[in-house]
Amino acid sequence: MTTLTPGIALENKTSSLTRIVAQVISFVFHPLLIPVYITCFLLFVHPLMFAGYESSGKLKLLGTVVVNLTMLPAITVFLCWRLKFVETVFLHTQRDRIIPLAAAMIFYFWCWFVLKGFTEIPEYFRQFLLGCFITIIVAWMSNIYFKISLHGLAMGGMFCFTFMVMYSTEGASAQYLAMAALISGLVCTSRMLLNAHPPF
Repeated sequence: MTTLTPGIALENKTSSLTRIVAQVISFVFHPLLIPVYITCFLLFVHPLMFAGYESSGKLKLLGTVVVNLTMLPAITVFLCWRLKFVETVFLHTQRDRIIPLAAAMIFYFWCWFVLKGFTEIPEYFRQFLLGCFITIIVAWMSNIYFKISLHGLAMGGMFCFTFMVMYSTEGASAQYLAMAALISGLVCTSRMLLNAHPPF
């Protein structure tokens, strides 16, 4: 019977705890949730982006984003898993990602296409939806050659959009950009700690 020295036992415990924290961070900031977080930020935190909008209008817009950019892609993944088109709902392989990403492209395009005609919606938000659609296209095309980090794409999109909002709109604060940088660093570091992707 082998026994671990206190130092090794502590190291293993710390490693396990680190992985748990990394998994929680990866789940909380899942790529499907990032558009919802950014929409909530613009609707309820940014002081001027949706100033003057009624609460009912804000909730309808948030509901549109939740349904099209989160619920429908998630349901697609679940159905693909139940129909055995993919091995797991976590989409570990490039093959598993083909159908869900293609479906997400349709949902993201539809959300942007419908809302782009509503001129009362701020231009920056419509640009954000277009950016989400383009990011999904990049993810799908890149997936042909290598397993790209969807978390990394989502964090890059969030950081760049926050950067654009901070320097292009009134009422923005550098605190928003600092928070986006912190979250991006935590998420990408978590994915590396979980060995979900190589450094490239």
